[in-house]
Amino acid sequence: MVAVLCVAGSAAAQEAQERFAIAIHGGAGRAPASEAGRTARIEVLEQALSTGERMLREGRSSLDTVEAVVRILEDSESFNAGKGAVFNAAGGHELDATIMDGRDRSTGAVGGVTTVKNPISLARRVMTDTRHVLLVSAGADRFADEYADDPQIERVPNAYFSTEHRRQELERAQQKERLDADESMGTVGCVALDRQGNLAAATSTGGLTNKKFGRLGDSPIAGAGTYADNATCGVSCTGVGEDFIRNAVAYDVSARMAYRGDSLEQAVKDILGNEQRPVRGGIIAVSHDAQIVMQFNTAGMARAAADWQGRHEVHIGE
Repeated sequence: MVAVLCVAGSAAAQEAQERFAIAIHGGAGRAPASEAGRTARIEVLEQALSTGERMLREGRSSLDTVEAVVRILEDSESFNAGKGAVFNAAGGHELDATIMDGRDRSTGAVGGVTTVKNPISLARRVMTDTRHVLLVSAGADRFADEYADDPQIERVPNAYFSTEHRRQELERAQQKERLDADESMGTVGCVALDRQGNLAAATSTGGLTNKKFGRLGDSPIAGAGTYADNATCGVSCTGVGEDFIRNAVAYDVSARMAYRGDSLEQAVKDILGNEQRPVRGGIIAVSHDAQIVMQFNTAGMARAAADWQGRHEVHIGE
């Protein structure tokens, strides 16, 4: 009996050392109408997922992984972050991002940046190189000046983020005063559990089309759009940021697990289905024991997931 227990314990320990999981989202809302748009989105999600899966399988940290994955999404015109960011009402781009380390809940965030190609990497510098959590607007761009020799903190003119399809969205929004809910959403995010048992989460966005100049959503607010705690889960959100801020959604997922004993799936389901406190959008999350949840209450959500057992999937619609 002792030998059997030892073998079982050894097998469980081996599995724990091999275990990893990753989830990615590319924004809640409708999938692109054109076949070319759908294909492009799938290709980028596949690239991001394969990169993250490879890094985790090789033993890289969840923190490095979520940053690398979000950078890929930021560099694509297919998503509302970085290159494909939406326009604000003033005709420019203001970008937000947060990264969080589940080991000690260290967090870095930037809001309203205008000249940083990859805001998620600047957010990580806020976490590692300052005593602060959040830098915004001109202060965040000025902080980026300190990294002139850092290739991860590349600077670009604000016009770099402009794309024609986002300009057309702005025109429609201004003509109608507001877009349909599913049209105005977008954000990218990644949550990962590494083979050391550490969780991390990262989120990046251009915000809402036609948003007021200076508006911040949930993406740069730890506890609203992003959260990670090794004891419970990692979370990244997408949707109407104001809903996620009002309800502290990302933290609420973790709190329901910690204080009520909810499963990750039940916690996310109850939040997105709460009619008294409606939250419009989607949530991806990974638990401390490698469970993956990707739920939404919009027409669709671009999403992808993989784990150590061979799961590997990409979706862009329902």
